[in-house]
Amino acid sequence: MSTSPFEPMSRRRFFKTTGALCASGSLAQATADTTLAGEAEAPRQVFSSDREDGRFKSSMGFIHAHLKHLKPKLRFNPAMEPKDFPVWREAVRAKLLELMAFPELDQPQPPPKRLWSKQREGYELQKWEAYPEPHSVVPYLVLVPDGVSAQSPAPGVMCFPGSFSSKESMTEELELNGEPCSHRHAAKNKMAWEYARKGIVSVAVENPATNETADTIRKGSYEFSVHSMWAGRSYEGISVFQKHHILQWLKQQPYVDAGRIAVSGHSLGAKPALHIGVLDPSVKAVVWNDGVTNWRERAVATNLERIGTFQYLPGMLAWFDYPDLQAALAPRPFLVTEGGRTAILDDIRRAYELLGVSDRFEVVYYPKYATPDKRPFDDKELPEGLSMEEYFPYANCDPPMHNFKGETAVPWVAKVLGT
Repeated sequence: MSTSPFEPMSRRRFFKTTGALCASGSLAQATADTTLAGEAEAPRQVFSSDREDGRFKSSMGFIHAHLKHLKPKLRFNPAMEPKDFPVWREAVRAKLLELMAFPELDQPQPPPKRLWSKQREGYELQKWEAYPEPHSVVPYLVLVPDGVSAQSPAPGVMCFPGSFSSKESMTEELELNGEPCSHRHAAKNKMAWEYARKGIVSVAVENPATNETADTIRKGSYEFSVHSMWAGRSYEGISVFQKHHILQWLKQQPYVDAGRIAVSGHSLGAKPALHIGVLDPSVKAVVWNDGVTNWRERAVATNLERIGTFQYLPGMLAWFDYPDLQAALAPRPFLVTEGGRTAILDDIRRAYELLGVSDRFEVVYYPKYATPDKRPFDDKELPEGLSMEEYFPYANCDPPMHNFKGETAVPWVAKVLGT
């Protein structure tokens, strides 16, 4: 039987193909809390029960308490024995694949099609579209550096942008309306262009329901994510399925070294990069261009501050959180470009230490939090009742400086892939 990646992809075949590659209460507005030890902290209100049994009539109080005491079934245990790590990692991978709710296709899908190509300085820009499942078209851009060919293949990198940024913005192209990208960090967020300038074949894929994949009748990732969940899917699951489909195409290109492919994601795009890295062991390295945090703990600390519906993966927190998935990447190279809560980063580092490859996990903090003396909340317990603005110092997060860190990511990927 053919193993073309454009045939129906069952969960069983997903494991078989990628595995083979691997073997080769009340709530009120909180007041600011930026105090250090020894200073008076402003009072804040949190969810609490006045019942002797500690239960809540308040439904929000109940779900807050449920999340607070939830112990994910597959969370990473830094004290586990090295021999137990591979079994745990495979269990995480299997559960993540289940949560993704990939479609079970009963008909082969057409292979991607190249629409046009244009020569740019130092590389060829190509426009492609993929057909990952019935009714779906996913456009993407490919940057092939000059000199790369089947006789001289280069490594590759899949590039995913933040939130609503376009594939064009990652490639130094004008937006589809003919205007320059208006993002405040447009000059820094040219992820695919930066990698291509280093001789790496770069593929730029935007997030679902944005830019060229948006609609004029019903706009927005929020609407798309809600109806996806109603259909038994999720925004994240669809995003990952589409991007992984294109990754399989990339591996088959004769001018690409399939053994040297990385995935790189900024902000919202960091999540599919991580998920693909966990699901597909053939991925050589992962760039998480964002801060690292435990999302369950963040929700508890901020009194269930809501995030965009497109960020929820139904059922995930019962099993693991993002730091657990990041730990499951070990022993493959993993870069974090915007720091995060230091205690959580230390746990991820422990996963790499267990396997004797601590040098493959690298963390760079925001300049604002670059050294321990600039991180006064590292040793403080995360309190409850925080606003998001109050949470950021605990997470060593500097939102105004949240952008693609090409000065860190590009040389790191080039080194890991051996360009």
